[in-house]
Amino acid sequence: MSGSNKDNARTEDFKRATAGVLRAIAEQSDVQVAFQPGPAGVTGKRARLPLPTRALPAAEMARLRGQSDAIALRLRYHDDAVHAQRMPSRREAKDAYDALEQVRVEVVGARYMNGVNANLRAKLAEECESDGYDRMTRKDQLPIDKALALLAREKLSGEAAPDAAQRVLSLWRSTLGESADAALAEMTQAQDDQRSFARAARKLLAAMDLAEAEADAEPDTESEDQEDGGEQSGAQDNSQDGEGQSESDQDTMLGAQPEEMEGEAADDEGSDSDEEAAVAEGDDRPGGPQPRRERPVVDSDAVYRAYTRAFDEEIEAEELCDPDELTRLRQQLDQQLQHLQGVISKLANRLQRRLLAQQTRSWEFDLDEGMLDAGRLARVVVNPMQALSYKRELDTEFRDTIVTLLIDNSGSMRGRPITVAAMCGDILARTLERCAVKVEVLGFTTCAWKGGKSREKWVQEGKPRNPGRLNDLRHIVYKAADAPWRRARKNLGLMLREGLLKENIDGEALLWAYRRLLVRPEHRRILMVISDGAPVDDSTLSVNPGNYLEKHLREVIRDIEAHDQVELIAIGIGHDVTRYYRRAVTIVDAEELGGTMMKKLTELFDEDMEAAWVRAAGERAALVV
Repeated sequence: MSGSNKDNARTEDFKRATAGVLRAIAEQSDVQVAFQPGPAGVTGKRARLPLPTRALPAAEMARLRGQSDAIALRLRYHDDAVHAQRMPSRREAKDAYDALEQVRVEVVGARYMNGVNANLRAKLAEECESDGYDRMTRKDQLPIDKALALLAREKLSGEAAPDAAQRVLSLWRSTLGESADAALAEMTQAQDDQRSFARAARKLLAAMDLAEAEADAEPDTESEDQEDGGEQSGAQDNSQDGEGQSESDQDTMLGAQPEEMEGEAADDEGSDSDEEAAVAEGDDRPGGPQPRRERPVVDSDAVYRAYTRAFDEEIEAEELCDPDELTRLRQQLDQQLQHLQGVISKLANRLQRRLLAQQTRSWEFDLDEGMLDAGRLARVVVNPMQALSYKRELDTEFRDTIVTLLIDNSGSMRGRPITVAAMCGDILARTLERCAVKVEVLGFTTCAWKGGKSREKWVQEGKPRNPGRLNDLRHIVYKAADAPWRRARKNLGLMLREGLLKENIDGEALLWAYRRLLVRPEHRRILMVISDGAPVDDSTLSVNPGNYLEKHLREVIRDIEAHDQVELIAIGIGHDVTRYYRRAVTIVDAEELGGTMMKKLTELFDEDMEAAWVRAAGERAALVV
C-alpha cells in the first residue's frame, strides 16, 4: 500500500472512531456526524467537525477530539428549551450567554472523564494561542463573552485558564465587582441544574451591564428572545432534527450543518464611547424581561426616519479590505466550494436548462423573402412553375432579466449561514451569466455596534425624543449588475471577513436594492432577499417603539408588491418570513439555501414561460379568427 493510501486509510479510521466516540459520549446513537471544511458546530442532532488533513498530526487530532467532545457534551447535557427561556435580546449578551452554557456542559461532562477533560483543555489552549491572547495587553482586546467564559470555567472547574490567557484575564478579574463575583459563585453551585445556572448567568450579565436584571418572580416559562420581534436565538428546535433528509442532492447543498456560533466574539469596534453612552441611558437599552415598559413614551404612529444620514455608506466590497486579504478570503470560499462542486453543477445545469428552454427558436415558413427553404425544393422539382418558398427565423419572446440577491449581513448570520449565502451568490452569478441574465449581489449591515457616529451625534445634541433610526447604515455592493463574474468573484469572499457582520436594518436595505433595480433597463426585475431574522438594531430600538424597524419593513414590502415593477421573493433561514412577504419560503437549515434559491428562480422562469405560451396561443387564435 502506498504512503498516500495509508494516510487516507488512517484518516478514515480516525473519522470513524471520532464519530463513534461522539455518539457514545452524547448517549445518542442517531447523531449524524459530517467532516467538512469550516468550524465545528451542531444543529439539532447533526454535528459538523472540521475536515482533517491527510497527514493528521498529533496536534490536529487533539484539537478535533476536543471539538468532538464539546459537541457531544452539549448534546448530552444541554436543553434548548430551557436555554431559550432566559435568552437575552442584545447580541453581545446572547454571545456571552451561549458561551457560559457551553462552559457548563463541558465542565459537568468532563468531571468524571479524564480523557475528555484533557481533550477539552488541549482545544482551549490551542484556541487561546491561535487567537493571540498572550499578545493582549489591554482588557478591551479580549471580547467580553470570551472573558466571561474563561473566568466561569476557572470557577466551575477549579482549574486555571491556559497560560496564554492569564495576563489578559488578570485585567478582567480586577474589575469584575462584587455582584459579578457573587453571580459566578452562584453559577458554580448551580452547574448541575441548567435552569438555575441560566438564572445565575443572567445575574452575571446584568452585573456586567450586558442585560437587564430579571424580576425574581418571573416565571421560567417566559421566553425573552421573543421580545420586540427580535432575531432568532442560537437555540435550534430539536423537532427539526431529521428534516430534509429525504431531499436529493439536487435540492440540497450537501449534508453539512450550520454551526451554533459558540463563544464567537462580538465585534467591539468603536465601542468605548458608545458603551459609555449606552450605560448612561440605563433602562433605554433593549434586553431584559420587560423592555417595553422601560422605554420612553413615544408616538407609535411616527413616520419612519433616520436621525442623520451623514454617516451612511454605500460602498464597493473591494474598498472594505486590502487586495491581499480579499484574495485570501476568496481562497477560503473556493475551499468551501470545492467539496460541493458536484451538487453545484446539478443545480446550475438544471436552472440553465430551464432558462435556455425559454430562448428556443422557431421558424416562419412560406414567405416571399428570407432564407431559401430547402425542405420545400422538391415541390419546385416536380412543378417548375411552383414559386420558391422562403423562411425566417424567429426568437420566442424572452424578456431581458436582472436578478438582485440581497443578503442579510447581520451578526447572527456568522458562521455557516453567511458562508452558504456567499457560495450561493457565487453559483447564481456564474449560472445566470451563462444564460445572459444579469445578476447583482448586495449585502446590508451597519458600520458599528451600538449606534456608531449617529448615536454619538444624538447624545451630543441632548438626546431629542423620537430620534428615529440611530445607527450608520453600510450597504455593500459585492457584484454590480454590469460587472462580469470573473471580475467580481473576489468580492464575494468578503462576506467571510471577521467583524464585517453587525446589525440589520432590513427596510432601508430593501428600499435601496429596489431603487437600484428601478433604474435598470431590463424588462423583468427579480429581487431575492435572504435573511435569518427580523430587523434588529439595539441603538434604534432602545429609544423607539419595539416594532419601529419591523413596521417600516412591512410598509416597504407592501409598497414594492403593490407597484408590481419588481418581483420580490424572500428566503428565511430559521426565521418565518412568510409573515412579511407575499412570496416567501422558510428553511430550517442553511444547507438548504442553494436548492431553495434555484427552485424559486426556476418557478419564476417557468411562470414566465407559461405566460409567454398563453400570449402566443392567444395571438394565433386571433389570427385564425
